[in-house]
Amino acid sequence: MSSDTATLSEMAATRRTGRLWSSLPWMVLLYGLPTILLLVVRFRGATDYVGRDNDDVMRLVEVRDLLAGQSWFDLTQIRLGLEGGTLMHWSRLIDLPIAALISLFRPFAGAAQAEVLALAVWPIFLAVPLLAAMGLAGRRAGGTAAMHFCLVLTAVFISTSNRFLGGAIDHHNVQLVLAAVLTAMLVDRQFHASSYAIAGAAAALAIAVGAETTPFVAVVCAIVACQWVIVGQAAARATVAFGLSLASSLSVIFFATVPPRLYLAVTCDNLSIAFYALALAGGLLLSLAAALTSGRSRAVRFAALGGCGLGVVAVALAVAPQCLGNPLASLDPLLVELWLDHVIEARSFLALLGQEPANLGAYYFTGAFASAICIWRIWRRDRVGLSLVLFALVFSSLAIALVQVRGMAFSNLLAIVPISLLLSDLRVLSGGGTARAGASLLYVGALVISVPAVWAVAGALAETGIGELAATETELTNGEACLAKGALADLQGLAPSLVVGPSDAGATLLRRTRHRVLSAPYHRNAGGMLEELKIGLAQPEDAAAMLRRLGHPILAFCAADVQTQLIVARAPQGLYAALAAGRVPAFLSPLPVSQGSPIQLFTLKP
Repeated sequence: MSSDTATLSEMAATRRTGRLWSSLPWMVLLYGLPTILLLVVRFRGATDYVGRDNDDVMRLVEVRDLLAGQSWFDLTQIRLGLEGGTLMHWSRLIDLPIAALISLFRPFAGAAQAEVLALAVWPIFLAVPLLAAMGLAGRRAGGTAAMHFCLVLTAVFISTSNRFLGGAIDHHNVQLVLAAVLTAMLVDRQFHASSYAIAGAAAALAIAVGAETTPFVAVVCAIVACQWVIVGQAAARATVAFGLSLASSLSVIFFATVPPRLYLAVTCDNLSIAFYALALAGGLLLSLAAALTSGRSRAVRFAALGGCGLGVVAVALAVAPQCLGNPLASLDPLLVELWLDHVIEARSFLALLGQEPANLGAYYFTGAFASAICIWRIWRRDRVGLSLVLFALVFSSLAIALVQVRGMAFSNLLAIVPISLLLSDLRVLSGGGTARAGASLLYVGALVISVPAVWAVAGALAETGIGELAATETELTNGEACLAKGALADLQGLAPSLVVGPSDAGATLLRRTRHRVLSAPYHRNAGGMLEELKIGLAQPEDAAAMLRRLGHPILAFCAADVQTQLIVARAPQGLYAALAAGRVPAFLSPLPVSQGSPIQLFTLKP
């Protein structure tokens, strides 16, 4: 009797363990706690509580302005650029939670510490929904085993990325979370309407948060539409839910964030009437087609989808034909040569092939490997519908990364789902890595090569060796090289004025000082950046006239700045070349600077 009781207890314990092991909330907690702990430790060891990216710094400036009373609808950065300031293209949807956290912490932590806490909590918190979405995608695609592989690989992705570190308050981490949510909803092969309604809302949020995700959202819309044509009635309710959710969610966001005076203004780099009209037309037309023709033949559904496509094209041509091209194509060639071509995240595969071949594995292998896995499954007729969806999501992100490397974070993240399915299969073949040596080796090898960080370390080792690899961990960014503590103190001690200096230092100057800055690295500030470049390139006497037209600016010259070095090389007789050689033109009066400061400060003589 006691033996039977013990057996029943063991079986019950096994069932409880099995339920726990397959529970997504508990597993998110299991993998999330050590991940968050690591992020907290890394934040405590950081030298600054703001991320090292210029966008993190500029986001903080924008949040501070909002808290200081700037209108919710006014995104003008008054202290940036030429007279009148620069209308930024970012969304208040990211400013809001950060500002709310600062306001929440301020009463008991003080203003300064509240800012530190908010900038730590926001990006680290986003690791949790990312883990949950990727875990759900894995479980829906391949069951409990795939869920665990997704959670493990996502935890590694978070831990080895800079997107979720404390201080990383740019919008890219939110975009990654939304991409993961979209993936988790689209791999629902039962076509639940609730999943596709969530997908529509996530797609609307992705468009609103940053226009750079618009191509990915377009692929998501194409997936929903094409699978409806193929599947028909089984996907009807899901398709209607997606279209209505996309249209209604973006309507709410549009009217909640766009000022009435800009309702009809067409811009191609943020949420405007251009993207709103396209999403509204596409969502409503797709919903209408699915509601009316789902029970008809595939040919009829295909014709209905073609009609939807023609309607969307007509809206695009009528409302925003200029947005069908590259929004940066209108930049001045000088700005492209001396700025855009040197922005790392804007480089193409071919540019990286010539400049940073050691990083190609970290940027592209995981996405390419996952795409190949999907093609292999499709060829073998293995879960074709699921594999087609995953292939479209991963390969489209990889294609975007080939054009601009900034897309590699999305392809590396979404690649986790098809790779997890492969690892689940290989684990079964290898008996969990303990049987069949060949299968076990294949299983372990696939797991190792699926981690982008492995390729990053391998590429760095191949290029520089262990000693140099350790040294690069403490290497200064371009902006940090020009804005040492003493240099900032020198500028802080001066009366507020317009600072003419390197664009890479602009955001930090806005954060740390009360000055206006002419140049910061944003395409909306093209006029200010171009003016600073022309001043540096011009003959000293011409530069003097250009500076005087700006009023009474402070010229901040940093010979260590990369862009400044490009200007010096391009114009050996220009103002910056003269200053680099130690020749100070007669119209400039040097200002006192701290000993060893990398920046020289000048004002105009009367």
